[in-house]
Amino acid sequence: MDRQLQTIALQNLEQQLNAHPASLHLKFEKACLLAEMGRTIEAQNEYLQILSVDPTHRGSLNNLGTLLHESRYRSAARTAYTQAVACHPDDPMGHVNLANLLFEEGEMESARVHFERALELNPDHYQAHQGMSYILTQLGDEQKAMFHRKLGFQHHAITELPFRGQGTPVRLLLLVSTTSGNTPIKTILTNQIFHVFIVFVDFLDENTPLPQHDVVFNAISDADLAESSLLAAQCAIARTNAPVINSPQAILETGRVRIAERLSNIEGVITPKMAVVPRRHLASSDAIELLQKCGFELPLLLRAPGYHTGQHFERVDTPERLSRMLTEIPGDPLFVIQYIDTSAEDGLFRKYRVMMINGELYPLHVAVSKDWKVHYFTADMAKNADNRLEDAFFLENMPDVIGSRGMAALKAIQETLGLDYAGVDFGLSANGDIILFEANATMVVNPPDPDPLWTYRRKYVDNIYTAVQQMLIDPKL
Repeated sequence: MDRQLQTIALQNLEQQLNAHPASLHLKFEKACLLAEMGRTIEAQNEYLQILSVDPTHRGSLNNLGTLLHESRYRSAARTAYTQAVACHPDDPMGHVNLANLLFEEGEMESARVHFERALELNPDHYQAHQGMSYILTQLGDEQKAMFHRKLGFQHHAITELPFRGQGTPVRLLLLVSTTSGNTPIKTILTNQIFHVFIVFVDFLDENTPLPQHDVVFNAISDADLAESSLLAAQCAIARTNAPVINSPQAILETGRVRIAERLSNIEGVITPKMAVVPRRHLASSDAIELLQKCGFELPLLLRAPGYHTGQHFERVDTPERLSRMLTEIPGDPLFVIQYIDTSAEDGLFRKYRVMMINGELYPLHVAVSKDWKVHYFTADMAKNADNRLEDAFFLENMPDVIGSRGMAALKAIQETLGLDYAGVDFGLSANGDIILFEANATMVVNPPDPDPLWTYRRKYVDNIYTAVQQMLIDPKL
């Protein structure tokens, strides 16, 4: 419905409400229309008014939860979805809404319970099958994941997200894999600007027409995990003349081992030795001798492909620990990585993250930790004011912190990657070299928590969001 027709429909509804002010049905129609028109706050208020009269109103609970979720108010959205499920336990969509939010927050088992309940209520609920496929992939049960994947995506390869803006939208094709290995980019793609069509390339039939679009963003970013999806994305891109952000061909060259090789000759960059080793070799009695022949000494790092944020990524100091880790880490083959001690003179470890957007460098954070495995949200940042001060100083003074040698190295890394959207995680050596942890397009840019502790970070995250949005609005051809 175009804006003029929406305005007329809204006027008609308001006239009807003047005659029947107690009608929850009319109030609900008005709330839905306001949401469709992008008048989100007004829509939320209408849903809240309905719920003040009928706290169990199914549509209002679910729709309010969706608007809150889209606006990044996850806690409030969770409350609405939880109430919807409690009041309407036999509604499969309520379970799916809650499960999707739980999945995003990493609560896999709880999400799985609600997806399974939705399928008990409706065995053909394709969104529940989609969710189950993602859950089972994360849990390493690929056989069952594929069963749900086919039921979830085979006839639903394109999903349209609502546009809630006031002007003409930027029509965006978002290419994703149905397995995993996607850049979590949807938070940046505000529905006030973008009309997004998610294309699940693995199940895109060549006879299915692509939606009308202005630009394509390839969000498939993990070359080690999603090679087949990247090849499918190339086929999809061959069907369009629109600008493409993050060419699948360029992504294919960013696997962990490959990127370490490609960046190893850049002046000012230190890359660890890395290899992909079959599990059976690591489990053999002569594993240590085999690794030594390949140039690896203890301690070394063991990592499962396809996992990020430090999950299934361990330091191995002894042969006994290698044996123990093989019982805990999934995957075959596994990454074996040279351990480089990146601790500074103060004994602390630092991981810098710099985003690379449309040819420019944007600082995102420096995480400071007592542990070698540094991740921003598990490092000692929230409780340590000194660490936050260091983070703030880095954001404000990146060139001074990294130095001219490191900045030149980062620009060279960006040019070598050849990506429109990417990021690099690294440490700094005493003489200013970039010690590479990883460089690829998988990097997530999470909005800061509402807590005032993180106010200093908001401007820099907003800078990245604005840069990505501007790149998609006016992409370089």
